[in-house]
Amino acid sequence: MKNTMLGVIDATSYYDSLEDLLLHRSLAALPIAGRYRLIDFVLSNMVNSDIGSVAIFPKFQYRSLMDHLGSGKNWDLNRKRDGLFFFPAPGLEANEEGVGSFNHFAHHMDYFRRSTQEYALISNCFTLCNIDYQPVLERHIRIGCDITEMRYNGSSLDMYLVKTSTLIDLIGNRRETGYTCMQDVVDDMDGGFKVCGYEHEGFVQTIDSIEEYYDASMKLMNLSYWKELFKKDMPIYTKVKDEPPTRYTSAASVKNSIIANGCFIEGKVKNSTMFRAVKVGRNTTISNSIIMQKSQIGDNCVLENVILDKDVKIEDGVKLIGEANNPIVIRKGMIQGALMNS
Repeated sequence: MKNTMLGVIDATSYYDSLEDLLLHRSLAALPIAGRYRLIDFVLSNMVNSDIGSVAIFPKFQYRSLMDHLGSGKNWDLNRKRDGLFFFPAPGLEANEEGVGSFNHFAHHMDYFRRSTQEYALISNCFTLCNIDYQPVLERHIRIGCDITEMRYNGSSLDMYLVKTSTLIDLIGNRRETGYTCMQDVVDDMDGGFKVCGYEHEGFVQTIDSIEEYYDASMKLMNLSYWKELFKKDMPIYTKVKDEPPTRYTSAASVKNSIIANGCFIEGKVKNSTMFRAVKVGRNTTISNSIIMQKSQIGDNCVLENVILDKDVKIEDGVKLIGEANNPIVIRKGMIQGALMNS
């Protein structure tokens, strides 16, 4: 059933608990696992499920998201027909109506009306999982569902499958029904829709707080979790950058870590994620930490349970030790010196 589904990704979500990491980017563009962004996972799931038309509905700080996705080439979505579409939200408050705001969709009804796909797959942008939507569609049709809600351990994944025509009706009738999003429809026991649940098995993590982001990053150091998320037959695509391999000096030591391209490591790294072009100085020890793109850590430093955003500079001799349930977060572009830390 190729090209039977339309992909709809709600990228308007914002959580105050992630504020330190969302000052310059949307949640969908939050870096994770060394070289990926959160949106890469649901977008790759859609492409792997033969969805060739995907609409992204962003709101806050979406320049970095658009830069990351570009024309959709890395997901094979740079097409003359269908492909990748952006529909920014016109003045809605984040999270005021749940995932997939009908008011937001209503501003872009032409997209839904012109689509040739019979079904629409609506998803949030902040759930890490690897799911094939084709079996969901097959089951949806086989048992005659009006709406299928994807779940994990009985809880909603904020992913819904519905006929495109039904979605158009829900959007158009939103004022009469009072429905603001798909969850409202699912929760209404008297709505007249046959709502089915589809239980997903495998790795799932929702990123809605610093603690969840940190926990997910640490879990991906575990090979069994990694294999559940990154499958050979269901690859996760991302923006490709041509950078040199990481360079390790003779004094470097790296254990159980994710290291992206372009890094220069002279110190010790353990149970940590290094994004592209990170520099780790001599006699520096980094453990249980997340270091984002182009951050520089000087000599003789100790970092444990720390999240450094992009372009952070840690000067020589700095010691930063957080807790696993409360990691230290340094915002993008900040400079942390030894005197500041004393």
